Formats: sequence, structure tokens, C-alpha cells
Amino acid sequence: MVSIAPWILSLTPPFGQRNSSRRGAYHVWYNQLMPVIGAHVPAAGGLKNSVANAIKIGAECMQIFGASSRQWSVKQPSGEEIAEYKAALREAGLGPVFLHAAYLVNLASPSAEQRGKSIQSLVEHLKIASAIGAEGLIFHPGSSRGDPVDEAVKRIASGAGETLEKVKGKSKLILENDVGGGNLVGGLDEIGRVIKRVKSKRLGVCIDTAHGLESGLIERFDEASVKRLFDEFDEKIGIERLRVLHVNDSKTPAGSRRDRHENIGEGYIGRDGFRALASEPRVRELPWIMEVPGFDGKGPDKRNVDLLRSIAASPS
Repeated sequence: MVSIAPWILSLTPPFGQRNSSRRGAYHVWYNQLMPVIGAHVPAAGGLKNSVANAIKIGAECMQIFGASSRQWSVKQPSGEEIAEYKAALREAGLGPVFLHAAYLVNLASPSAEQRGKSIQSLVEHLKIASAIGAEGLIFHPGSSRGDPVDEAVKRIASGAGETLEKVKGKSKLILENDVGGGNLVGGLDEIGRVIKRVKSKRLGVCIDTAHGLESGLIERFDEASVKRLFDEFDEKIGIERLRVLHVNDSKTPAGSRRDRHENIGEGYIGRDGFRALASEPRVRELPWIMEVPGFDGKGPDKRNVDLLRSIAASPS
């Protein structure tokens, strides 16, 4: 059992005590670790709006885009905007916060021009993460475009290392596993090799449950399979590198290599699958962030948040 320092024993009804730690944040519910449940929320109109959007759906942690997800150009937030955001965040008691990088980023690309733009984009987004005190910036490694995987791994490692060198601070750069289709690089083998090359404690990993199923990394979410997944993660990467989970159901079956997220309990992982995930002690002290379509089709919603929280509270 994790010992809880006196200063964090302030209640956040009805969920228990919140704690921030090196590996993330969690709740203690009747002496059991409880993940902090959150979602990707919009920040349109200013960073502070993301806090209100998170509160509206009952999220306790969140992921946002610090700038456009579809453009290379990045507008840095003003000092006033950052101050307003931090004040709103303190008032709400939300955290941790993660940023997601632009979808254009492809460090694995054989194109020097695209890699250069990707590195610059990651640098600018990581600057925002650092300025607002975010835990880290999550990004997809990208596609090798048919080149040998070994060469792609070298390029990803070089780009990630350069990004971290250019942006100092505490905010981390976080690699996300991918579905594997279209020469996408992002399996546990490749991620582990990237981390060994970079040798930075600020390089972390995000596991997306939907991507894990769709890539064939895990064939089904039952207790034995979930345990094998994180045993393999620990062997190839090191469990201390795991910073956050993207907890999404999948519209497509295991091994489909098609990235299609579904609402919690409505896809091929299902409620029992997430109960199996919640039974794995190595992930119960991590933030769980959803990127689901929403039952109203407008993105993560309170129904998904409440459902995932109830599942996490009653593991299999």
C-alpha cells in the first residue's frame, strides 16, 4: 500500500484523496488505488475554457491541444492567458494535465523536410506544456513510409532527443503506441529501442487501449492478457516509463490495424475488458484519459466519465 503524506489528505468528495506522484496521480478509495479519470477536452476560446469543459463532464484530469492539431504553425499563449488558465486550474483542483501534439508530426519520416517541421512543432507544443505546467506532451511516432523500421527508430530517437534538448524543464515528451497500419511505427519493441537511444528520464510512454487491441498487441482484454501486456511492457520498456493511459473502446476488432475509437463499453473491449484493465495494479495509479466519440457524438461526455469511473471502482 502506498503511504499517503499528511498534506494530501484533503478530501475531494466523493472520490477520496488526491495525490500527485512521479508516475501520475491517483485516488485512494477504501484503501484501494483508484485511477484519476479524465478526458480530452476542447480549449477553444482560450486555455482556461478547457478547465470549465473538464468540470462540466466530471473529469478530474485532462488532455488538451495547446495549439492547432492540424497546422504546422503554433501560436504561443500570452502571459495573461496562462495566468488565467493556472488560476482556473487551481480553483478546480484538476490534474494532471497533458497536451497532445499536432497530428502532422512524423519523426519516423524519411523526408528531412517533414522531420524538421515535426521537430519544430514538437518544440513549440512542448514549450506550451512547460509554460502551463503540464505533465507532458503526447505524440504519435509516425510512419516509416516503407523504410526499414531500424532507420525509422533512429530518426524518432534523434528527433525526440533534439526536442528535449531544445526545451528544458520538467514537462515530458510522451510516445504513444500506434495501430501499426500504413507503416506506422509504435509497437513496444520500437518504443523501447527509441527510449534506450535517447536515454532521457523526460521521455515517457502512453498506452492507448484501442490502439493496443487494433494493432494486435493484445488480442482480448481479460486479466491474464492484460497482465501479459504489462509484463511485456516492463521487459521491453520499463514500467516506470508508463505515464498515462488513453482508455478508449474500439470500433474494430483485434488486429484490424484500423484506428476507430468507441465509447466505453460499446466496442470490442467492452465493460468486462475495462474491468480486467482496472484489476491490473500497475495501472491503477495512473491517469486514465478518454478520447471517445461521446454518446451524443460531440466528444467525451459525462456519461463516459461516470461509466469508466464506476468500472474502475469495481475491477474484476
